[in-house]
Amino acid sequence: MSERLDLNGLRGKLDEIDNSILDLLEERMATCREIGNVKRENGMDVYAPAREEEKFKALEEIAGFESRPYVRDLFKTLMDISKDHQNKPAFGVLGRTLAHTYSPEIHSLFDSSYSYSIIEREPEELETLFKSGVFKGFNVTIPYKKNACAMCDELDDASKTTGSVNTVLFEDGKAKGWNTDYFGFIYMLHRKGISVSGKKVLVLGTGGAASAVFYALKTLGATETYACDLETEINYSNVYDKAGDAQVIVNCTPVGMFPKVDNRLLDLTKFSALEACADVVYNPSRTRFLQDAEELGLKTCGGLAMLVAQAYKSSRIFAGDIEGASLLGNPDKSIPSEAEEAIEKVIKVLENRMKNITIIGMPGSGKSLLARNIAKVTGRTLVDLDIAFAEKFGQTPAEVLSGPGEDAFREMECEREM
Repeated sequence: MSERLDLNGLRGKLDEIDNSILDLLEERMATCREIGNVKRENGMDVYAPAREEEKFKALEEIAGFESRPYVRDLFKTLMDISKDHQNKPAFGVLGRTLAHTYSPEIHSLFDSSYSYSIIEREPEELETLFKSGVFKGFNVTIPYKKNACAMCDELDDASKTTGSVNTVLFEDGKAKGWNTDYFGFIYMLHRKGISVSGKKVLVLGTGGAASAVFYALKTLGATETYACDLETEINYSNVYDKAGDAQVIVNCTPVGMFPKVDNRLLDLTKFSALEACADVVYNPSRTRFLQDAEELGLKTCGGLAMLVAQAYKSSRIFAGDIEGASLLGNPDKSIPSEAEEAIEKVIKVLENRMKNITIIGMPGSGKSLLARNIAKVTGRTLVDLDIAFAEKFGQTPAEVLSGPGEDAFREMECEREM
C-alpha cells in the first residue's frame, strides 16, 4: 500500500501530533496559572476582552490556510479554559528551593477545584507573602515550617505541640495553621501494619519531621520514645547502650536520600528487640536503611506514603472540607475508606513513575529492542547502559573487555553517575 493510503501510518503521525499538542497545552495552562497569580498580586482583572480580540485577529493572520477557519473557535475555547484556570483559588507549596517537589502533581490528582504553584521565597520575603493575598493558602516545607507556625493567627493542636506548620489557609482575615505531617506518618505505619502501641520507639533526628513523628507516636500510644541525634543525650556513640531495646526505629534525617543513597547511620543487628523500621525519606523509595531492615526480616515502610497522605489531609483543608480533614489522624476514628482509596491511587501513580524497569539478559537476547518498546509504551526515559558507558569513557564495553580486560570493565561499570 502506498504511503498516501497508509491509514495506520497516518494515524500514527496524528498520535505524535496530538502528544505534542498535549505537551504544549500543559505548558500553556501552567503559564496561565502564573499569569493569574501575577494579576492577583497587582490587583488586575483576569479577563481582558480587548486583548483577547487582538489575539484572535493576530492568530488568524498567521494561521495556515487549512487551520485559519477554525482558529477563532479553537482559541476562544482555549482562552475560556485558561480564564477558568486563572480564576481558581490559588494554593501552592512554599520553600526555598523546590526543583524536585511532587506536590503540584499530587494535589492535581487529589482535587482540581484549585490551582497549585511552586512558591520559592527567601526568608526576608515570607512576611510579604503572608500579607500579599495572592494565595488562599499553601503547604510549607523546609526550612519554613517553624516560621509559618510563628506567623499564623490560629493553630491546630498538632501545630501547637510541634511548633511546626506545614499547611496554611487564609480565611476570615486570619492565617490558620495545621500540621498534617503527623497524619502522614500515622498512615504510612497503618498501610504496612506496623503498630507502635505499647512499644519503645527510637527516632533519628530532631528536626520538623521528627516533631511530627513524636506527636504521632504519642497519639498512637507508644510507651517510650527516644530522640537520637548528634548532640542529644542519646547519640550515635551511645545509642546501642541506651536504646538497644528499641522495638521500632524511625529515620527522620536526610541520611540515605538521593544522591547519597548508600549512607547509613546505624547497625541494625545491634538492636535485640527490633521489629520494624520506618523512613520518612521518599527518594529513593527503598533507602539503604529500609533495605538493611528487610534483610533482617523486619517490617518496613517508606516516606512516599507519608508524603501523599499528609498532602491528602491538606487538600481537604484547601477544598473547604475542614471537618473531614479533622477526622484524619484522630485516634478514636478509623481512616475513612474513601480517603484510603484516594491516597493509594496517588501512591500507585508516583510509584510507577519513581521505580525503574531494569532489563537484564545475554548479548543478542533483544534487550535493547524490548527496552525501546517499553519506553515508548510507558513514556519512561530510556537509558541504554552500553551507550552511557561509551559516552562516559570513550570506549564501548566490548573494546574495554578486549583490551584492559574484565576487571577493568567491572571497575568502570560500577562508577557512580555513569
